[in-house]
Amino acid sequence: MLRRLTLTAIASFAALSAAAPAATAVTPLLPLPPLPVLQGGWAGVPDTETRLTVTVSGSGNPTADGTFELECDPAGGTHPTAQRACDLLAEAARSGDDPFVPTDRNAMCTQQSGGPAAAQVRGTWQGKPVDAQFSQANGCEISRWNNLMPVLPSAR
Repeated sequence: MLRRLTLTAIASFAALSAAAPAATAVTPLLPLPPLPVLQGGWAGVPDTETRLTVTVSGSGNPTADGTFELECDPAGGTHPTAQRACDLLAEAARSGDDPFVPTDRNAMCTQQSGGPAAAQVRGTWQGKPVDAQFSQANGCEISRWNNLMPVLPSAR
């Protein structure tokens, strides 16, 4: 019984092996489908796109208040210091820091006020979605704002 199964398998393999070259010789080559695109980048390649909309109000600096577009690689948009802002964001990415993470709710912050300045940053950074709020409400928020300068303007 085992010998019969082995012989059948060998005969089937031989028949398929003989038919394969004939089948490929007759069949014309077809073009390959395009590679799939996932989340703005090629499959398997991380997306490093940075496009942000920065909206600032109450900074005390009339030229800093408003809405600015920031694009990186290459630096551009309507942001007044686009190259410096992109350099800061690139350094944060290299060091593994996320400058858009909100302050921990359990953080101990000094109860000082830096003024009414507020900012919102939306878009993508390193291909990841960003929707972050910034203020000068306490010591932690002031520090967070200052760490993101020049993406955010000086609020004094």
